[in-house]
Amino acid sequence: MDINDIQDELIEEFSSFDDWMDRYSLIIEMGNSLPPFPAADRTEQNLIDGCQSKVWFTAHMEDGKVIYHGDSDAILVKGIVAMLIRVLSGHTPAEILDADLYFIDRIHLKEHLSPTRSNGLTAMLKQMRREAAVFRELSTRSDFV
Repeated sequence: MDINDIQDELIEEFSSFDDWMDRYSLIIEMGNSLPPFPAADRTEQNLIDGCQSKVWFTAHMEDGKVIYHGDSDAILVKGIVAMLIRVLSGHTPAEILDADLYFIDRIHLKEHLSPTRSNGLTAMLKQMRREAAVFRELSTRSDFV
């Protein structure tokens, strides 16, 4: 599935609910489905600057694709982390960097977040794209192993 297919799938899931309390429950449920985040990765280096709550992300390359892992100490934010990972993880750095993440607007996520949570969402996306850019740069180097 490409990034747009996954976004369309998310949009479809959210369209099943008219009430934002139900949508928040869906987001929380997504967060609860994240695999456990290793305690060893809960470091200052993996914290996302700009988030009201604590958010950790790690990334590594596997078969030319970026694999993200993340967590948050806030249940709603953890769900947002899960959505971002679902959309972006498992794709090449170029796919991630070129992606138009339209699902955020189509499900009206930002307008239903507090300003600080909205800023945190932006910070998470920036960090994920920054990681993808680093992996893209490294993959073009001849000494990259």
